[in-house]
Amino acid sequence: MYLHIGGDYIIKSKYIVGIFDLDNCTCAAATRAFLSRAEQQGQVVYTTDELPRTFIIYQEKNVRRVYVTQLSCATLQKRRR
Repeated sequence: MYLHIGGDYIIKSKYIVGIFDLDNCTCAAATRAFLSRAEQQGQVVYTTDELPRTFIIYQEKNVRRVYVTQLSCATLQKRRR
C-alpha cells in the first residue's frame, strides 16, 4: 500500500518507521539533534514550501529518509488505513 504525503510524493506504507508532529516533538533536544543530523547527512526531503507540520521517518532497506510535510499527523494516519 502507498501513502500520499503531499506534493508529488508517494511512499510505501510498510517502510514507514514513524509519523511525528513537529510542534510536539521538536521540544525535545534529542529530536532536534536527530533532525539536524539528518539534514546534514542529506536525508531530509521537503515535500512542500508551506509551513511544515509533520515529519515521517522512512527506511527502505539501508536507505533512510526523513520527509517533512505540511499535512497533519491525523490526516496521514487516516490515509494510512
